[in-house]
Amino acid sequence: MNPLLRALRALGDSGSIEEIYDKVVDQEQLPEDVLALPHNPEKSNQTEVGYRLAWARSYLKKYGLIENSVRGVWALTSKASGLERVNPADVVKAVRDAERKSLAARKSLASSSETSDVQEEATEEVWQQRLYQLLTEKLSPSAFERLVQRLLRESGFTQVEVTGRSGDGGIDGRGIARVHGLLSFHVLFQCKRYRGSVGPHEIRDFRGAMVGRTDKGLFITTGTFTSAAINEAKRDGAPAIDLIDGNDLAEKLKELKIGVRTDTVEVVTVDDNWFETF
Repeated sequence: MNPLLRALRALGDSGSIEEIYDKVVDQEQLPEDVLALPHNPEKSNQTEVGYRLAWARSYLKKYGLIENSVRGVWALTSKASGLERVNPADVVKAVRDAERKSLAARKSLASSSETSDVQEEATEEVWQQRLYQLLTEKLSPSAFERLVQRLLRESGFTQVEVTGRSGDGGIDGRGIARVHGLLSFHVLFQCKRYRGSVGPHEIRDFRGAMVGRTDKGLFITTGTFTSAAINEAKRDGAPAIDLIDGNDLAEKLKELKIGVRTDTVEVVTVDDNWFETF
């Protein structure tokens, strides 16, 4: 919790999940072996560090010290102003006490916003875990390549081909990305159906296969990328490689409604005031 709060302060009191993660890694000087440690590889692509930061965000939000916008930006609240550090045990106790008191309210239609947050987080975790298991256990490597091909087409790519030739530096396909119908970039992509973290050597191998053949590279995995891999992908003077990890992939599939459906519940409210003035 305290490393997260320190990271937010260093970022100017707000930051994206990725920015917070990078700042915590930098400030706490977390080594690569720790960053690569998976939380539960059988159910999720999440690393242990990523899981603990998500857990800390959840509790600190319920405690009132941080908040998040619809765009996924997290920020310190006024309650956190001037607060140097927290006692995690006190935060956990306060949040759990509040949740116990709201058990009765959860059964009513007018559930509290806190209960809604808990249910929303639970739903978010369940669908992402289910998707992760399907992608890593049910889909064959070739089926996963076809899924990525479909995703790229739905995202506006044209002439998307899956090659999948062995001995080609991990290049699985190519396509043309169009920007606002005016500019286009030739892209080579690699898609890795993987449990665990992709390291820098895999990025270097992919880049080696790219050189002289394309404008940009795209590396998609169901797993995660180590910080060294992320740094290697954006290294100065080297061909650019964009990275899409398992969380980004899940959100993109959800956004494009590819195998992921978002159901909405209709809420009907009778406006008493309207009838009184009729």
